[in-house]
Amino acid sequence: MKKIFTIFLVLFIPLFAQNFNGRISSSFYTFERAESKDVKNNFLRSYQYGQFNINKDWFTLRTTLIVEQDLIKKIKYDPRIRLFNFYAEARDILNFATIRFGRQPLYHSVASGLFDGVNLDLKYWKLKLTGYYGGNVPAYQKFGLISDWKNNYLFGGKLQGQFGNLFFGVGYLNKNYKSEDYLATRLDLNFNPVTVLVQPGSTQFEFVNGELGYDFSKFSLNSRLFYDLNFNKVSRFEFSSDANIYKNLGLSVYYAYREPLIRYNSYFTIFESVVQNNQEFEVGLNYRLNSSISFNGKYGLVKFTDDNSSRILIGVATLYGMISYTKNLGYAGELDALSLYTNYRLMNGLITPSLGIGYSSYKLSSNSPKNSALYILAGTNIRPWRILSFDLQGQYLKNKIYKHDLRFFFKINYWFNTNLNVL
Repeated sequence: MKKIFTIFLVLFIPLFAQNFNGRISSSFYTFERAESKDVKNNFLRSYQYGQFNINKDWFTLRTTLIVEQDLIKKIKYDPRIRLFNFYAEARDILNFATIRFGRQPLYHSVASGLFDGVNLDLKYWKLKLTGYYGGNVPAYQKFGLISDWKNNYLFGGKLQGQFGNLFFGVGYLNKNYKSEDYLATRLDLNFNPVTVLVQPGSTQFEFVNGELGYDFSKFSLNSRLFYDLNFNKVSRFEFSSDANIYKNLGLSVYYAYREPLIRYNSYFTIFESVVQNNQEFEVGLNYRLNSSISFNGKYGLVKFTDDNSSRILIGVATLYGMISYTKNLGYAGELDALSLYTNYRLMNGLITPSLGIGYSSYKLSSNSPKNSALYILAGTNIRPWRILSFDLQGQYLKNKIYKHDLRFFFKINYWFNTNLNVL
């Protein structure tokens, strides 16, 4: 794939490109890490981000990559290049088809991420059919194809449509994984240590899924279902609804049934009888006082096999920020948390300072000791021109593990959009 795209980029793109746009960012993040009780190291991580789009009418080449390294401490894998997107896109061919070829994102609740391959969209009337095939991306998004393609591939598709206020979707996914072989020390029959080659087997996700929804004048209904073909059972079911019940008062309802998400043939299947399913219920109210202020509250309940966990959320949102209080009870632990975030634009957006404060008191169980945590975020965004901005933020954390954890983040963003007018 690397050779094919390099030749394509060098020879053909300059002939057809009429627009070149994207974003370039430089980020720096400094922090201290305790490697052991008496050893501490300081780090200054650098992240160079680039997003580039080359366009000509119905054709686009999209690229997104990051180069990361540490500027203080030498790390053996630095500098590391991560290639997130590198694909060609041809849109609306004959007003019917769109095709993408290369490294591209896949949006699926079971296996969202990146893959190297091809994606084809076909549109007809009110229907859309999507199909994709490719291989898993190498570790750390390395530029190149994965070495063991036959055990690390995926394919699937989805048919969806909308008729008036009714929409539906039916899909299929098959995704295979194969971990790399490795050497490990084991005991032989005489209990002597020997080095053996461990060769993990191939694992798999295989699902069919469906979604159905309807929008009424004052409320909507949405549902999704995922069925695991390997284990022959429903893996997940979700239902949600939003309604306007009175003037500026809204009601939301959510329900979910979840089974443990385990790959077929993986080691973790032996725990399936121990890790049980759970059900989640949530109801919320939202009231908009005016165009600037709104209030919201939610109550959620998660039902496990032998116990329950509940949560309460109350918040207020304004043009200048928001404040919220959260309380958790039951099996998942006990928590009382208060958070505040605010920002304010000055000088028509030239400077936008921000401040975030959060405090929580928590226990892992009803019999555990109570702990507390405090965090403070303070920073500003400076945007002297539409195409250029600077971000600076200080981060402070204090809890039972870190008495005083202080970090700094700095980022430069540059946007560009150039019409080349070559042809």
